[in-house]
Amino acid sequence: MRVIAGSAKGRRLLGVPGDTTRPITDRVKESLFDIIGDDIVGATLLDLFAGTGSVGIEALSRGARQVVLIDKAYQAIQVLRKNLELTGLAGQAIVIKGDAFRYLAEAGDVQAGFDYIYVAPPQYQELWVKALLALDERDLLADDGTIIVQIYPKEARPLTLQRFELTRERQYGSTLLQFWRHRKAAVSVEVENPDGVS
Repeated sequence: MRVIAGSAKGRRLLGVPGDTTRPITDRVKESLFDIIGDDIVGATLLDLFAGTGSVGIEALSRGARQVVLIDKAYQAIQVLRKNLELTGLAGQAIVIKGDAFRYLAEAGDVQAGFDYIYVAPPQYQELWVKALLALDERDLLADDGTIIVQIYPKEARPLTLQRFELTRERQYGSTLLQFWRHRKAAVSVEVENPDGVS
């Protein structure tokens, strides 16, 4: 696991011991940031289940203005902080040890909102659905922002939200990325499967 591009390019990141986290592979991460492109420059990102911090660190390395990383596991927070130090990006990150859903419930109104919200919770617990429903209740996304959900393809199911609409899906082997936007900014859904794997 490494930083792929930007100011910390090539830096190796530490992993969280055990199988409590679901780290994104370098291949999927590279594809994700290819999709985001230069829009990450100057952006703000909220990572609700941060784990190693790989996605947030990649965003900062590529020019994001600020990243908020949340995880409730002590080991994950320790590794995340070390990874931020290793990459020299700690000054642009806010690290919160706590429950993502409590954060969503207690977060004050964010006037501008986050440009990106990343949701990659533990598998097979319907936490991605719970997170989207919580975001639907308390909108923390900028008007032209995007919620990105990382799940195992078999976890996917239809979900109707009041504020947000699924605009894109992209599958990479055992990883499915979903892109959700405000309904007023949404376009027709694009379903992409570069691997041809279902």
